[in-house]
Amino acid sequence: MKYYVLYNAIAGHGKSEEVARSLPEKLDGEVVGFADMTKITNYSAFLSDKSDCALVVCGGDGTLNRFVNDTGEAIADSEVYYCATGSGNDFLRDLGAADGEVVRITEQLRDLPICEVNGKTYRFLNGVGYGIDGYCCEEGDKLRAAGETNINYTTIAIKGLLFHYKPTNATVTIDGVKHTYKKVWIAPTMHGRYYGGGMMPTPAQVRNNSEGKLSILVFHGSGKLKTLMIFPSLFKGEHLKNVKHTEVLTGREITVEFDSPAPLQVDGETVVGVMKYTARASVCAKKEKDTENELAVQ
Repeated sequence: MKYYVLYNAIAGHGKSEEVARSLPEKLDGEVVGFADMTKITNYSAFLSDKSDCALVVCGGDGTLNRFVNDTGEAIADSEVYYCATGSGNDFLRDLGAADGEVVRITEQLRDLPICEVNGKTYRFLNGVGYGIDGYCCEEGDKLRAAGETNINYTTIAIKGLLFHYKPTNATVTIDGVKHTYKKVWIAPTMHGRYYGGGMMPTPAQVRNNSEGKLSILVFHGSGKLKTLMIFPSLFKGEHLKNVKHTEVLTGREITVEFDSPAPLQVDGETVVGVMKYTARASVCAKKEKDTENELAVQ
């Protein structure tokens, strides 16, 4: 098999290229080329002469997010592999793969859910965070732009909880049914189980599940100190024991509306000043489930 290796030069604190260049030792075939993904402006043109190559993507969750959104249908017939070189690597964690392992992800990139926000549409792999999780990404981006390289998102979250971030009221609509909440801290919609470097907001969510459904966690109604006490349990999925302040809902179409603007992140990519977002499960997954239901009735 022939491989073409794509890497994000700024992922993994700038070490992604080094990892990418070492991949020929791990792959069971010939590596015919390398490319810095940050310099590719047209994937259709770039991939036009690489139909006989499997692609290997080196980067983090944000890199994969950019890749699936920038390539669109250009990779519909491509075999795709992944070597995680990011800081969070939640996609790899959800697959149960080990650090440094090269894993085939062709099927995982098909029929992805979408998020509509501020007039734009994004595909997403892991989840859409809205609230203090989006705030953490926004603050992390500011620190990175200022030259910081060792960014601690846990510290950002704690400072945000105690001093800077204010919760807001929210309306969450699941497949047409509305739910209202006060003092919402986070309202992430998940396709996988993990985001934010190991947090597990919806532990029962299964990627590409047969129901074609997404899950949303609404963390609400708690004060600063109570929220700070509950927050660490997100990393073990134990936050749901606090039934007064956490609720998980599932559906194919999920819309979240805040009553004041807040940052949002899509697989770690930040969108600021958001009042509303809508996440939709794969249309293909919905059609497959509807077909199954029709056959069951017959």
